Amino acid sequence: MRRVFAQMRKELTQIGRDRLALVLALVLPLCLLMLLGSAVSLTVTGLPVVVQDLDDTPASRDFIDAFRASLTFHIVAWPSGRQPADAFLTNTARAVLVIPEHFGRDMARGMNTEVQLLVDGTDANTAKLVQGYASQVVSNYLPAPAPVKADIRLWFNPGRDAKKFYAPGSFVMGLSMFPALLAALAMSKEGEQKTILQVYVSSISAHEFLLGKILAFALIAMAEWFLSLIVLLTYFGLHFAGDPSVFIVATILYALCVAAFGSLVGAAIPSQAAAIQVIALGGFLLTFLLSGLIFPVENIPASLRWISGLVWSRYYIEIVRDALLRGGGWPAMWFNVVMIALIGGVFYALGWKKLRRMQLSV
Repeated sequence: MRRVFAQMRKELTQIGRDRLALVLALVLPLCLLMLLGSAVSLTVTGLPVVVQDLDDTPASRDFIDAFRASLTFHIVAWPSGRQPADAFLTNTARAVLVIPEHFGRDMARGMNTEVQLLVDGTDANTAKLVQGYASQVVSNYLPAPAPVKADIRLWFNPGRDAKKFYAPGSFVMGLSMFPALLAALAMSKEGEQKTILQVYVSSISAHEFLLGKILAFALIAMAEWFLSLIVLLTYFGLHFAGDPSVFIVATILYALCVAAFGSLVGAAIPSQAAAIQVIALGGFLLTFLLSGLIFPVENIPASLRWISGLVWSRYYIEIVRDALLRGGGWPAMWFNVVMIALIGGVFYALGWKKLRRMQLSV
């Protein structure tokens, strides 16, 4: 272990002398967390809606006021004689509400009346949200008798705050990218500059050399985790929902996992430019698209969903969200912890195999 700690100390000393590397390791993840965690939101507000009122009665105006009272919609004036489709072509509105003639008369008689809502389907996700919000406004204004009425209560995030969903994912993305990137650059730099030949002819074994690298960058990952966690608990207002032990254990294993991934990439690719591309694929692209950061894994097409089972950040995102929102603890998250340890072990074994083949016997 003495040589392992010596290798770890050497890596930490090199990073400490490189201020740019320190900024990359500690400051950029905080910027990414605050920017991505705050900027991404699926909540629609101030959506421009054109209303074509063909009835122009107190009942129709009250109905329009119901839409105007919603934070989701912003009513835009529109001539009644102009075609509703022109509002889409001129980018004046994202939806058009058409109120037919005799709307007020039918309402007074208690008869069924229909209104038309035209939605711009260019953005399919926004179109679905508009459809759902409009249905809520209409159902609240025109309650229909039904034998069963659902009383809906939101758990864990009753305010539907998007930050509480995206901030933990952004937290995991930063932890997935930057420690792995530093580890890959440090390892590939030695191969690119041929300084790793000194390691091959030394008495240090592949296990000791690789462990020293992994432990050094795992410590950097833990420092990043600590700073980012402070931002989560203060700026985003999150808190631990239950037993934090599973979160702490999973974080230690995840720090070792991402450090092992970066070391594996650096050992297999003795080119810093190529190593950056691989880390961008594994640490950013897979995390962003296939880990459940933006949308649930169940929404991924079945032909690609199996890949998410190999993405290590997927399991850690679920653990972070559970620790900060649900509080399920070990009974709910033990499998995710095991998968992180298993994937990290595979990375370590592949990295050791690569170094063991290249190292000379002494």
